[in-house]
Amino acid sequence: MTFSKYLAFFCLLVTTLITAQNKEIALDNIWNDGTFRTESLDALHSMNSGQEYSVLNFDRASGSTTIDIYDYKTLEKVKTLVNSSSLEAIKYFTDYTFSDDESQVLLATNQESIFRRSTLANYFVFNTKTNALTSISEAKIQEPTFSPDGKKVAYGLNNNLYIKDIASGKTIQFTKDGEKNKIINGITDWVYEEEFAFVRAFEWNADSNKIAFIRFDETEVPEFSMDVYGKNLYQTQTVFKYPKAGEANAIVSLHVYDLKANSTNKVALGAQFEYIPRIQWTNNPDVLSLQTLNRHQNQLDLIFYNSKTNNTSVVLKEIDNAYVDITDNLTFLEDNSFIWTSEKDGYNHIYHYGKKGKLINQITKGNWEVTNYYGFNKKTETIYYQSVENGSVNRDVYSIKLSGTNKKRLTKETGTNNADFSADFTYFINTFSSVTQPPLYTLNDAVNGYVLKTIKTNSELTKTVSEYKMSKKEFSTININGNDLNMWMIKPANFDAKKEYPLFMFQYSGPGSQQVANRWNNANDYWYQMLAQKGYIIACVDGRGTGFKGADFKKVTQKELGKFEVEDQIEAAKLLGKRNYVDASRIGIWGWSYGGFMSSNALFKGSDVFKMAIAVAPVTSWRFYDSIYTERYMTTPQENASGYDDNSPINHVDKLKGDFLLIHGTGDDNVHVQNTMRMVEALIQADKQFEWMIYPDKNHGIYGGNTRKHLYTKMTNFIDRTLGDKIQVQN
Repeated sequence: MTFSKYLAFFCLLVTTLITAQNKEIALDNIWNDGTFRTESLDALHSMNSGQEYSVLNFDRASGSTTIDIYDYKTLEKVKTLVNSSSLEAIKYFTDYTFSDDESQVLLATNQESIFRRSTLANYFVFNTKTNALTSISEAKIQEPTFSPDGKKVAYGLNNNLYIKDIASGKTIQFTKDGEKNKIINGITDWVYEEEFAFVRAFEWNADSNKIAFIRFDETEVPEFSMDVYGKNLYQTQTVFKYPKAGEANAIVSLHVYDLKANSTNKVALGAQFEYIPRIQWTNNPDVLSLQTLNRHQNQLDLIFYNSKTNNTSVVLKEIDNAYVDITDNLTFLEDNSFIWTSEKDGYNHIYHYGKKGKLINQITKGNWEVTNYYGFNKKTETIYYQSVENGSVNRDVYSIKLSGTNKKRLTKETGTNNADFSADFTYFINTFSSVTQPPLYTLNDAVNGYVLKTIKTNSELTKTVSEYKMSKKEFSTININGNDLNMWMIKPANFDAKKEYPLFMFQYSGPGSQQVANRWNNANDYWYQMLAQKGYIIACVDGRGTGFKGADFKKVTQKELGKFEVEDQIEAAKLLGKRNYVDASRIGIWGWSYGGFMSSNALFKGSDVFKMAIAVAPVTSWRFYDSIYTERYMTTPQENASGYDDNSPINHVDKLKGDFLLIHGTGDDNVHVQNTMRMVEALIQADKQFEWMIYPDKNHGIYGGNTRKHLYTKMTNFIDRTLGDKIQVQN
């Protein structure tokens, strides 16, 4: 069956089965029993040949894990490369990484989370030729990485860096000054991990004889402490360095370790900078690239360091009135010219620069954004990327020549398309979804985008969903303050335009974010469907400051987070409240994290519009949040006190009129429970009644065991009590 025929069949199936929808969604379906679980391809890796790919598979019955190799052309399994059931030392593994020549695989087991992205685990090297299994270290380690020649593995342990020679088994420690809450070598500190989104701060060069790494001196960074209540008689305490807005950051420095000389050189970076958010070796094994940012993050320098001559040069400089985003799309071509992404013309686009930083050409252009960069095919000089050219709520995959010519749209169906290309760019596995189509995995030709085979359809999920009362998610725009803002709305399945319904709004609203997107359901979408079954209308509006509509739209909130975004949510509620089918006296709003900051502000500042709000893990003052994120948009509190205080909900509690539910986990290392505690105290002193819920030891995600069901039951009951009209409360 062709892709188009499949979609036509799917739409017909959905239409036919709508009349058969009779089951009602319960919270257990969403959070406990996996009713709406989506099939996916886990840890897919294209093999070097470009003709095969590997997938991590888990056998629930035996509890074992395999790395299975599949043929792109046939999609048939060729072989099982690794099976944990045949490995004495490993019962199962949860992640894998190939060496460059794919003769060895790093296997991770007994993983435990540290923060959002960082983990500790036991790691083993599996030799695919001999089936030999080698332990890297008896201790749990961080970020083990093969050298390009596959002979060694570098890793982090207790804030220091080590190298293990696989053949000899010899391990050397090449940094010695690592110390908890003082010095970290090669692994990022908390704020880099959270806001610059990486953990491994060391890189091998192409010749496997040098390692560049970032050193973090946290000595002067203020400490944050967090009680962990656990199950013992006495609680314990987690203490780590957390730079809040305006406070001291870690002092970072760049170093290069030479394996042959067994010596480390500190790189002299003369320019003033605060952050080194990226390091990457060029194709020249002696030349390292690094991106640096000033504290305001409105100047980014791309610097080349020559480890042979010990010289540095600024190759590219970007300056913005607000802030400059770092790029993960830096790609060096054979001549060391490079591909770069930037929003310097007002939209995020792809550029080609010469090796000394001279612009060769802007490859993509237009009033739309490039949202993902997939890679460069040097044989055909073709770049592959994803963009919102087909509408900011959609995603499509494109190809374009390095010269900026011969652009092709490779995906044909409207929704969210995301590609995973084979190593030689012959094929790509496309993941397509929309509000009506669960993830559909297809094998596509990379030249023209044609669908060659269907891999996974999620047909069982399609059948399951068809058995439940599901309402259409309707997309539209709403004009507010001169802007056409993207919006979706879910109405009860038995909607009657002559009746009035309570309105419950959801938003996140953080800079560059997006909630109104044409993609398949997440867990919250099923909750919204459950609320629609009860008789609520649910709506979401992406206001000013959100993403994928250009830099001006995104950066309008600069220095005043929570001003324009809140104005847009209040105005959206007013306009929706004027619709005949919305009961303007019963409008509520909720959000999580930045969204909790927003929902609190909306209830306080829009007290005559919103009847209730729920704030989960909210920032209540940007003075409490970390330096990198907050100062990117607000500069420091010392420079912009009014911007911080005028828009922080903690300073507007006196305006509260409606019903307010405040929720937080005590183990939240990201948005500290301090935010909620200070809000609670402010509400008490303002003599305002409210409800709140604390989840012991739960982090920013508030999950584990029965926690999510309990949380959503709490919120559902609160919605029913404050907005509902004779609606049954969940048990």
